[in-house]
Amino acid sequence: MTSVLAALVLVLGLSLLVVGVVRLLFVPAALVFEARRRRDVPGPAGCGPEFSEAPLVSVVIPAFQEAVVIENCVRSVLRSAHPALEVVCVDDGSSDDTFERMQRLAAEHPQVRALRQENAGKGAALNTGIAAARGDVLVLVDADGLFRPDTVTRLLRGFRDPRVGAVCGNDRPVNLDRVQTRLLSLISHVGTGLMRRALDVLGCLPVVSGNIGAFRREALERVGPLRSDTLGEDLELTWRMHREGYRVTFAPDALVYAESPSTVRGLWRQRVRWARGLLQVTAMHRTMVGNPRYGGFGMYLVYNTATQIVAPFVQVLAVMALAALVLVDGPSWVPSTLWAWILLLGIPLSLGLLLLAVLLDRAPGDLRQLWTLPLWPVYSTMMTLVLLDAARLELGNAENRWNKLDRSGTVSVSGLVDDDGPGS
Repeated sequence: MTSVLAALVLVLGLSLLVVGVVRLLFVPAALVFEARRRRDVPGPAGCGPEFSEAPLVSVVIPAFQEAVVIENCVRSVLRSAHPALEVVCVDDGSSDDTFERMQRLAAEHPQVRALRQENAGKGAALNTGIAAARGDVLVLVDADGLFRPDTVTRLLRGFRDPRVGAVCGNDRPVNLDRVQTRLLSLISHVGTGLMRRALDVLGCLPVVSGNIGAFRREALERVGPLRSDTLGEDLELTWRMHREGYRVTFAPDALVYAESPSTVRGLWRQRVRWARGLLQVTAMHRTMVGNPRYGGFGMYLVYNTATQIVAPFVQVLAVMALAALVLVDGPSWVPSTLWAWILLLGIPLSLGLLLLAVLLDRAPGDLRQLWTLPLWPVYSTMMTLVLLDAARLELGNAENRWNKLDRSGTVSVSGLVDDDGPGS
């Protein structure tokens, strides 16, 4: 029995080591991305080289109970420098005055349209907006997102060749008023600054963020509408893009600022929803996992499934085994020094990758939040437990709910809203 427990503990150590080593292997690809980006030349319209003139862009904003943030979101989009723009707002049966605010915006600005439907979920609201939109490029965003004037133009530069069907922008937290949101603003760079760049080069970017993503209309028409039977509609749509042979790219300078969960409860609910979406999409597209027909993306899905779905269960079993060994054989199985714990958890490697990611994102100011890093292991443990809870809900056939964050309207980044506007 002791040997079995020891083997599980060994698996934990090896899994942490392997994940760290694989992340190191992504670094060269991220650097290649940067080298290529320095050589990119905008097209004649300042957009991607695919566009000889500025295309009509439709920004589709689904909203449910978003009265606190919808006006700031729409007004930020309207300040875009892109010359050909429309905004399609879709209220998904809100009981607050979200739709009334949309209507006022539409009355003020001819580029804005306000639509309403019975509550049917985010995917259905996006489909309603897409059907009504007239643009050649559709930008799908959340109702709390705040654009910079160059966000749309930078996003369009991601359409580097005819094979690109979708472009993922770069999302940053806007509410830096809590310890938790400050931590998230820092560690999120590992995903955006490092991984998205690397996965773009490898042709394996797995998700176009629901916060900020652009799609060719012809690509959306080919792959079909967003599914409303999953909590990971953005993830599922991106996998279908890969299935149909489209490239998915990353535009790191296309920034949108959105609210991060400011409470532990809000963070838990959001991450459980994301984890359930991953489980659902993996089940829907299980034939893609490891399938050479889909090239590097099919192979990447093996890694994604192993690290995002399988690893949390292995880690929990290994921790339980470690606890059992300590009870049976005493504390000899537990690292006895701080440095031993630091090395076991791979902290030096994680810090090195974080610093590189922040530099790639050109956000050195976020290093002011380094004091929050002692909470990073707590966050990582929480994310492991999130997957387990998501699996429990899936096995119990729990209802799919939008379950979005309660918005505060807090804007900690200057220059994104009018001084006298809502939420300022």
